[in-house]
Amino acid sequence: MSSKIVLGWREAAALPALGLAAIRAKIDTGARSSALHVDSQWRFVEAGMPWVGFELTPGALGAGRVEARAPVHDERWVTDSGGHRSSRVFIRTVLSLAGIEREIEINLADRRGMRFPMLLGRTAVTGAFTVDPSRSFLHGRIRRRHPRV
Repeated sequence: MSSKIVLGWREAAALPALGLAAIRAKIDTGARSSALHVDSQWRFVEAGMPWVGFELTPGALGAGRVEARAPVHDERWVTDSGGHRSSRVFIRTVLSLAGIEREIEINLADRRGMRFPMLLGRTAVTGAFTVDPSRSFLHGRIRRRHPRV
């Protein structure tokens, strides 16, 4: 019997250190890394270390824009599902999902036009979770403040 928590192919996640209490996430075990949509990002130096600031709109939740900042963990080339390579900034932050909190690595990307502002790759879910691709939102949905128009 596995003690891993079962996730659906999409879930409501939180990134509390970034001020995101709820964000729609697609769980994608075919992707190695996780990605977070950002509308804009900028670099700066704090205490001699590289940091990144960014703005994002977490979705149609009526929450508006969120501005966050984090130390730059790494910068690497990433190949997206369309085969396009780009250099991306990676940060480390706490993911809260299904009652579990763990630090994960996330790259900041332009996911405009994608249905999910966050993609959780296999390195974020390995060890604690298993995924049932036939199910979704097993750990709660994000309630919209305003209905879709």
